Amino acid sequence: MERVELHCPPPLHSPKSFEHYSLSDKAMDYRILQMDEDQDRMYVGCKDHVLSMDINNITHCTLKVSENNGDGCHGCGNFIRVVQPYNRTHLFMCGSGAYSPVCVYINRGRRPEVGALSLAPARTVTEQVFHIDSRTESGKGRCSFNPQVNTVSVMLNQELFSGMYIDFMGTDAAIFRSLTKRNAVRTDQHNSKWLSEPIFIDAQLIPDGTDPNDAKLYFFFRERLTDNIALCKDVVAFCVQSDIGGQRSLVNKWTTFLKARMVCSVLEEDGTETHFDELGDVFLLETDQPKGLLVFGVFTSTSSVFKGSAVCVYNMADILTVFNGPFAHRDGPNFQWVAYQGRIPYPRPGTCPGGAFTPDIQTTKEFPDDVVTFVRNHPVMFNPIYPVGRRPLVVRTNADYKYTTVAVDQVMAADGNYQVLFLGTDKGTVQKVIVLPTNRSLDEDLILEELEVFKVRQLTFELFTLQQQLYVSSEFGVSQVSLHRCQAYGSACADCCLARDPYCAWDGLSCSRFYPTGKRRSRRQDIMHGNPLTQCRGFNLKGNFLKNAVEMTQYGVKNNTTFLECLPKSPQASIRWLIQRDNDRRKEVSSSDRVLSTEHGLLIRTVQLSDQGLYYCLTTENGFKRTVAKIRLRVLSEAMVSVLTDKRQSPWAWASSLHPKALLAAFSPAESLAVQQYCKERKELQSLQLRGDLAKLKPLLDRRKSRNRRNHLPEV
Repeated sequence: MERVELHCPPPLHSPKSFEHYSLSDKAMDYRILQMDEDQDRMYVGCKDHVLSMDINNITHCTLKVSENNGDGCHGCGNFIRVVQPYNRTHLFMCGSGAYSPVCVYINRGRRPEVGALSLAPARTVTEQVFHIDSRTESGKGRCSFNPQVNTVSVMLNQELFSGMYIDFMGTDAAIFRSLTKRNAVRTDQHNSKWLSEPIFIDAQLIPDGTDPNDAKLYFFFRERLTDNIALCKDVVAFCVQSDIGGQRSLVNKWTTFLKARMVCSVLEEDGTETHFDELGDVFLLETDQPKGLLVFGVFTSTSSVFKGSAVCVYNMADILTVFNGPFAHRDGPNFQWVAYQGRIPYPRPGTCPGGAFTPDIQTTKEFPDDVVTFVRNHPVMFNPIYPVGRRPLVVRTNADYKYTTVAVDQVMAADGNYQVLFLGTDKGTVQKVIVLPTNRSLDEDLILEELEVFKVRQLTFELFTLQQQLYVSSEFGVSQVSLHRCQAYGSACADCCLARDPYCAWDGLSCSRFYPTGKRRSRRQDIMHGNPLTQCRGFNLKGNFLKNAVEMTQYGVKNNTTFLECLPKSPQASIRWLIQRDNDRRKEVSSSDRVLSTEHGLLIRTVQLSDQGLYYCLTTENGFKRTVAKIRLRVLSEAMVSVLTDKRQSPWAWASSLHPKALLAAFSPAESLAVQQYCKERKELQSLQLRGDLAKLKPLLDRRKSRNRRNHLPEV
């Protein structure tokens, strides 16, 4: 495959709220994102291209193009599925290669050391930095043949660990170690106890204590159940990176492979569990404690009765406890899964050779035969992994969307630390959610804002907290979204306080970025309660709340449908509508089949003359009330509308059929005043023109009068 270096063409779109880049209007599948903090770059793998983007502005990028000979074939083309850092100067990249996986090395360049004296000549403009630096080699065992099948990978000490399907037909799933000077190692082939038609989600290297030899590779995937007992479906599995296989059994196979089931469910009052049983995405959040790592997972329900999605968070200490617990074993006349009660061989299966617990064993080939045999037959842990508190962190049911992707940021606010969740939906939107502790069985989660990034089902996230950016990719492009958009909350202290965004605070003049180290007397922020009555005392809180909004005029047509728009400042605000008819007091609008209150406004079907009046849209949040919209609705008769829209008449023919007073009654007082002013100006202008014409005729009139006073003025 011949490749060339090009500069990225200009972006197709550039919204104001975030940066966006795509190569084409067609689907290119930009699902692979790899962050390079050392180079301030992000590498994006898509169809026939790999992009090197500036993390500060993704529209500044360089790309590689591979020649595609698979046009017209579904799934053909080189879909990049593996982009991993090989060393400080090179990337290792693999693609599906039109159902023939291929891999190459890319020279990504090297940032010069700060303060170091370089004696090398300066790099010329024509010198290539991001370029192919090797011949293509086979990608079998490193990347799936089918681009629609997920491939997950981790590069560790210049060895590639991949979770993928190793054959063309997609029947042999494996966790495979390749690109190694040692022997290649994989999972036991065609053993459903190990892998049962898995769909790989993610792979991460997670330390276990202070000894680097105890670090393990964790693979997250979901798999098909092999029996009626839901022992494993959403799975976390690990294997030791130093594993080289067994001596007589499991040769070139993992001897440290174990897996456990992840549970995300809601416990009902009668004791039954409602399961969210399909894992969609995971995100790892580091904490101050080595074993305090948090694993966030997005789950959906596959039940035909119950629909919804949830976010569960797991503590790494609880995961390690399950892997140190009992093993699952089939026993009894019904061949059911039970906890294994027999003797556990030494060293305990899953233990790292040369680690803190096995200092005398250097390699897995030194494991006794009973250890290797036990691992082959008992790779599953009996106890499931439950989330923190044994309940989901966020639950969404009866919604028109499902969560698919998650990224989490730990944010320090004025009143404590908060976890801000960025959740991608199957509608292509990104929700910014914060979870607040309460005394109820479930914590309270608040949707701070929601952005429509793409109109697709599947999103991919990459979070870079140092630059305060969230990178979102889909089939149609890559977007760069700022973690904080404080200006979107308005310029009032109450709006900023009610937003309850830990990234933002009121600084005395506007809603701006919050910095924990900065100290200002006028800074206002209250994430836990969001009470503007206490935080914003003296700032923009004076006056009648019914007079906050500017009055607008809207026209409706009798017996037709009209919509009065009202967008609250906060998703947590409750909406109430009032109407004030002529010479009457304000009354609350009652909902019915004809009048429906929605989250975006008031829908009125079959509008009648009795619906005329001044409508107030009131919002209430944390006891703070204000008028968001004030709309005066005027209803036009169908006869008037038909006359106004009749194209066969002259533009002003409809005016002759209406009495002037009836015509002015259809306008607001301000509009009526403007019409009267216009008519007055037109009358004065016509008077001036008539005076000018009479001045020209005055000499002629005088001559006629001097000759014969009885003669009439001749026609001119």
